[in-house]
Amino acid sequence: MVLRSKYLCSFLLIIAILSHVSQSLHFELKSGKSKCISEDIKSHAMTVGKYTVVNPNEPYPTPQSHKINIRVTSSHGNTYHHAEEVDSGQFSFTAVEGGEYSACFAAHDHKPDVTLGIDLEWGTGVHYKSLGSLAKRSKVEVMEFEVKALIETVNSIHDEMFYLRDREEEMQDLNRATNSKMAWLGLLSLFVCLGVAGMQFMHLKTFFEKKKVI
Repeated sequence: MVLRSKYLCSFLLIIAILSHVSQSLHFELKSGKSKCISEDIKSHAMTVGKYTVVNPNEPYPTPQSHKINIRVTSSHGNTYHHAEEVDSGQFSFTAVEGGEYSACFAAHDHKPDVTLGIDLEWGTGVHYKSLGSLAKRSKVEVMEFEVKALIETVNSIHDEMFYLRDREEEMQDLNRATNSKMAWLGLLSLFVCLGVAGMQFMHLKTFFEKKKVI
């Protein structure tokens, strides 16, 4: 029993680490262009994002050509974050409505054209809440926080499995309904063909009888 618990904790820890790493993203954006990054967020889930434009002139300030506009919206068109002429920033909110949320980045037109590198970290759940205060807490509180993070990860995976199972059942119902309709359509086509063949047979029989062939 202890061995199984040890393996379970190790498995959950790996999931938590992979879940955290997978949220980091680096992409490039050309001047005068825009790009949107989407994230599927469940209702009442907290989400945190942090973005930074890579400064090509370190340690000098970021040039004006590397400023961006950003807007975070839900699938219903509600805006949760908006900033203009910035080179970095962050946003956090609790999703009121479940669905797909989009973070759209836009770079101003610049001559000559420049390519901006943008680092984005965006995720949901306990992992992405502020961890700055944890350094001042005891090891027990830090461990409690990590356990809560693991539990939330497991619950998220559990909900996702049930969601996929429901989708699979919907697809199976759709397949069964489609197969049933195709079967009835096949039988109807067979009866129509038999009816047409019978009518042709009777027509030919009548024709040959009139011609006294049979």
